[in-house]
Formats: sequence, structure tokens, C-alpha cells
Amino acid sequence: MKLFSCLMALLLFLLQAVPGLSLPKDTLRCVGYHGFCFHSKSCPEPFAAFGTCSRRQKTCCIDTTSNFHTCQDERGHCVPPEIKCLQEQVGLCPHREWKCCTEV
Repeated sequence: MKLFSCLMALLLFLLQAVPGLSLPKDTLRCVGYHGFCFHSKSCPEPFAAFGTCSRRQKTCCIDTTSNFHTCQDERGHCVPPEIKCLQEQVGLCPHREWKCCTEV
């Protein structure tokens, strides 16, 4: 099992290191948020849809039982980094550099 994990890590490294063979941007964003790519348009329980994967061919699903909740689930609003928040909230936004605010 350790050999398989090492081989998968090496494969992912090579895919990112070799130009033209890297993963699509939407897939990298999904993986960056600890998401998983599913073939179906809807996510199985306890996952929630959070964008796309494989150039919009698959659905990015995140685990709702983990600490990675979307900003809207936490009653927040996603704002770009240049906007100041009066009160920041924990939650995922579609753009990685954006932040989740309860009060803007």
C-alpha cells in the first residue's frame, strides 16, 4: 500500500512538473480545497458540490462533515482580498484568495 501511495505521489508530481501535462485549473482548485472529483453531476452524501473538475467534465465535491464548509453554508459572503471585512468567517470561497465575511 505504501508503494502505491508513493507511486501516486510521484505521478502527481510529474503531472505538475512537466509543462502541458499538468492537471486542469479547476481540478487543482478542487484538490487544493481537499475535494474529490466525481463523474456524476450530483455529489453523494456527505459531500456537497463545489465547482467542477477536468475542464468542467466532472463535479468537485467537498466533505461537509469536515472543517471545509462553504462560505454560504456558514452564512457569509465571499469577497475579493481588497475589500475589508468587519468580521471574518471561516468558510470556503470559489476563488482561493477571496475571504469569507459576515459583515463587509
